[in-house]
Amino acid sequence: MALRHLMSPLDLTVDETTRLLDLAYDMELHPETYAHICEGKRLATLFFEPSTRTRLSFEAAMMNLGGKVLGFSSADSSSAAKGETVGDTMRIVSCYADICAMRHPKEGAPLVASMRSMVPVINAGDGGHQHPTQTLTDLLTIRSLKGRLDHLKVGLCGDLKFGRTVHSLISALSRWEDISFVLISPEELKVPGYVREALNAKNIPYTEVVKLDEDTMAGLDVLYMTRVQKERFFNEEDYVRMKDFYILDREKMKLAPKDMYVLHPLPRVNEISVEVDDDPRAAYFYQAQCGVYVRMALILTLLGMAPEHI
Repeated sequence: MALRHLMSPLDLTVDETTRLLDLAYDMELHPETYAHICEGKRLATLFFEPSTRTRLSFEAAMMNLGGKVLGFSSADSSSAAKGETVGDTMRIVSCYADICAMRHPKEGAPLVASMRSMVPVINAGDGGHQHPTQTLTDLLTIRSLKGRLDHLKVGLCGDLKFGRTVHSLISALSRWEDISFVLISPEELKVPGYVREALNAKNIPYTEVVKLDEDTMAGLDVLYMTRVQKERFFNEEDYVRMKDFYILDREKMKLAPKDMYVLHPLPRVNEISVEVDDDPRAAYFYQAQCGVYVRMALILTLLGMAPEHI
């Protein structure tokens, strides 16, 4: 099988994405079927940037498949601290592992790594650019809760400028029929121009608003909340001014449609009050669980080990 990497959710066709989501769903229903399929295989997790959910869900995914994990959780604990390039790190690690997941603060770093790798490389987040496995997780969550990925009105709220999860989700969902977006952010954190240009080129309807209120939430199928990311700001004052711009609480949830689900890639800071956690529409912890199944399915797919009957 030809070596294949995943840098963007668009690296998978719509049909391939659908098959991967079907496989992830089957893994959720029948985990015992896949418990030993990756015995003898190793996943390397190369995380040059802090992570909890993404790194641990990759590791849980590989262990659920019967495989093993090696790697590091910060650049300081790798030879990057000595000046080693990403390309050299990847050439070495691909001698030790069968597949690799890499997170890096610099946009394009996983792509550079993939060009030097002898094994499949998965982009686990690169700067403010892409986060394809989070997007696949989001797609599985939405499909499981709403029963479809078409005919949806999706609101995205918070940091839409630096939020790589937002950029990936917009580009991925745009391939399904009758999708529209409500982009909710302060002026300083609007989606980048290239995102709007892509939506305009495909004639996908969207509106940009500042307030998270009843009019904005009307008709939404999904509200995707994001945190204002301190690590993306160049000065503390701008971050402090923006960080509590939106807070989704119980009162705001009363204004939302009864069948609207709330997603969040996590971690949250203040943007979703803990009182919302008990609302049946709060789906972000279920979303995190979906991430394990998606990454299990992706590992098997890139290793060429996915069952043909799914």
